[in-house]
Amino acid sequence: MTTAPREGKALPRAPAERGTVRSRGPSSFPGAGVTSPPPALTLRARWLIPVAGRALDGGWVRIERRRIVAIGAGRPSGPTTDLGDVVLLPGLVNAHTHLEFSRLERPIAADGGLPGWIARRGAVRRQAAGAGDPRSAGAVGRAESPAAGVTALGEIATAPMPTVPRPAPRLRVYRECRGLGPAAIDRAKAALATARAVAPPGVFPGVSPHAPYSVAAPLARWLVAAARRQRLPLALHLAESADEAGLIEDGTGPFRELLEGLGAWPTPPPSLLTAPQWLALSARAPRALVVHATHLAGAAPGSLECLARHRRRLAVAVCPRTALLLAGRLPPIDRLRATGVRLALGTDGRGSAPDLDLRAECRTLVEAGLVSPAEALAMATVDAAWGIGLEHLCGRLAVGRPADLTAIDTGPPGDPHAALLDPAARVVLTRAGGRLAHGSVPDRGT
Repeated sequence: MTTAPREGKALPRAPAERGTVRSRGPSSFPGAGVTSPPPALTLRARWLIPVAGRALDGGWVRIERRRIVAIGAGRPSGPTTDLGDVVLLPGLVNAHTHLEFSRLERPIAADGGLPGWIARRGAVRRQAAGAGDPRSAGAVGRAESPAAGVTALGEIATAPMPTVPRPAPRLRVYRECRGLGPAAIDRAKAALATARAVAPPGVFPGVSPHAPYSVAAPLARWLVAAARRQRLPLALHLAESADEAGLIEDGTGPFRELLEGLGAWPTPPPSLLTAPQWLALSARAPRALVVHATHLAGAAPGSLECLARHRRRLAVAVCPRTALLLAGRLPPIDRLRATGVRLALGTDGRGSAPDLDLRAECRTLVEAGLVSPAEALAMATVDAAWGIGLEHLCGRLAVGRPADLTAIDTGPPGDPHAALLDPAARVVLTRAGGRLAHGSVPDRGT
């Protein structure tokens, strides 16, 4: 089984303190010289997992001006906050979400597979729109995420980008576009006209051609060209349902019935792209995230080969609990890994999963014997960050990077990777961009 290359090397040691990584100094970082900077903070844990290097027994991280300035193992110099029996690791990266469903108490019923679920989802959206609740579902999901250790999200949005209060998870917001008729491109132009110009702090724009069954070939090509022009990353739902093939091959099946019932199937029928065509087209964007891929191994011939050919531009985000609900099976992790593509993890949304707990997605794959705990953690950090194009900001702990991190209380762990996935282990601290987003720093100084 092959995997995509990981970023970073094993952490070096400096002579001053065992396990220390040298700092570049505060003056090297943005914000140096700002009046009243936040005080320096050193956090020590039973285990520190930087992801880009080996796990450190008794590891610690020093934060100045909201950036990491040193990482080491052993006893650091200066005041230190000992977090106790916790695993300290990078903030988790939830590569695929639909936060608009964050107020649902339970997932939408999946009778009839994905087409049946989509039909019921429309009713849920209409009900939510008529409720007039001033507290947005998106804000609920963003608040829930740091409590789950998440500091960055790949969000599919059907409305303009939100203003994100700090501290909050970073958001890669992919503006969703769909349409099978001739007016679809004009609607997409309006939606993307100011995508980059109006992005508030902490929000990074992207574009999402929804899915092969909802985006005609002319719109698909226009969206990819727009992504190239505006240097926007792409996200696409692909091979989420076995019923996609019938619609694309001969215009029949449950999706045809669904679209006709919604009044969305045009005359004459639209031109639709196969999975390999979508993969080759998406690879023209600066970065593209293929979401779900549950049935990609059984899609049009050449799908996996095309994925392998374009693995330097493409990543795959899998949502295991959603796949089990909507397809009754998990994605073909071994066959996807064999292509060399990076695999990321997402929770999807509360419309198809019970919560936004990314560690539960990790457990689902580990308990199925598809990945090891360490591989699952990489999928939820460094590879997810790459998949949504934020690898320069999150996904691993390293000197000079923003202090996106989380601490999980595991008790005295043996294998820290396995311990942090224990359902009883709880997130006690999350810092997003160096700012406290969840929990508190205990008064256990040394």
